[in-house]
Amino acid sequence: MRRSVIVLAVCMLAWGASAIAASSASAAEPVWLCKPGIADNPCEPGFDATVISPTGETLQVKQEHAKKHPKIDCFYVYPTVSDQPSGNANLNIDPEQRSIALYQAARYSLQCRVFAPMYRQLTLAGITGGAQGDPALGYSDVLNAWNNYLQKYNDGRGVVLIGHSQGTFVLRQLISQEIDPNPAERAKLVSALLLGGNVTVQQGSDVGGDFQHVPACHSEDQVGCVVGFSTFDGPVPADARFGRTDVTGLQVLCTNPAALGGGSAPLDSVFPTEPFAPGTTIGLVTPLVGFTVPQVSTPWVEVEGAYKGQCSSADNANVLQIAEQNGAPHLNPIPDATWDLHLVDANIALGDQVKLIRSQAKAFKHTSKHRF
Repeated sequence: MRRSVIVLAVCMLAWGASAIAASSASAAEPVWLCKPGIADNPCEPGFDATVISPTGETLQVKQEHAKKHPKIDCFYVYPTVSDQPSGNANLNIDPEQRSIALYQAARYSLQCRVFAPMYRQLTLAGITGGAQGDPALGYSDVLNAWNNYLQKYNDGRGVVLIGHSQGTFVLRQLISQEIDPNPAERAKLVSALLLGGNVTVQQGSDVGGDFQHVPACHSEDQVGCVVGFSTFDGPVPADARFGRTDVTGLQVLCTNPAALGGGSAPLDSVFPTEPFAPGTTIGLVTPLVGFTVPQVSTPWVEVEGAYKGQCSSADNANVLQIAEQNGAPHLNPIPDATWDLHLVDANIALGDQVKLIRSQAKAFKHTSKHRF
């Protein structure tokens, strides 16, 4: 029971539009978890990766380096990770924020400058009921950081928005209120990678739910579009947390980053070799998923084709269904089937998503009016 309770807090579930009150952003300088030029930046690690087989054998080492002058930026909002006892986290950079930035955002530094604001998110205690929190505080911090980024650092560059779980819920609001209705801001959008957060569209369409002008991505050279999915590896329970909406006429978006045009494709999974913030709640539960990182000398492991993914609408739910291939380890739903593989959303196809923004950056350069 204790394990279920602590893992239940991993992500933001009850974050609907009615729960996030509109709030004016403070003009205070944001606290940046990741930003070019800051000391000890968790989003700028080494990038060499050991390529392993689905069963964990070492195949080769890939030496990789970030672009010296990337043409685009990435703006990342992290999921629920804070172990602070209050309902809302303060802006202190704790080990869990550094680890989640490494796990989910750092790999994108191969292709973009990564900006990641600290925000007063609902903590694990705030979500499980151990403390009372206000979701509007976190949104106001992200909105303030977004405006600060646009004013001080964007300089006409294209930007990819990246979020997972609570981070996706925050970015859904930011896009719908600030970017989707604003042609000038929308013109800067390379894409939005919104994972594990039930982005909605009209049934049979790729717009019309959360966003009116930002459609689903259908090809690697499409820009101004959104990728969204939640990962499952079996039937979606009737009480699943992800994949369904109760709003009439809408459905949850699923886009397969390895096959944006549809169908099934092998996934390029990438994980850091550094353990997640040992001693923290997320650090305790992450290994329970079942993907064991082998002992290697590089900061990353990459395994192509260990899992195959395809968007599915079975069980009246739209999710990314994956299946292990070639002896790959079976992944465990944490804490139960209603969450299924939420904890691997960001890494199960991380290699595919990094390749996608590389292609989109090229397309953005050629199709936009921006000059680099």
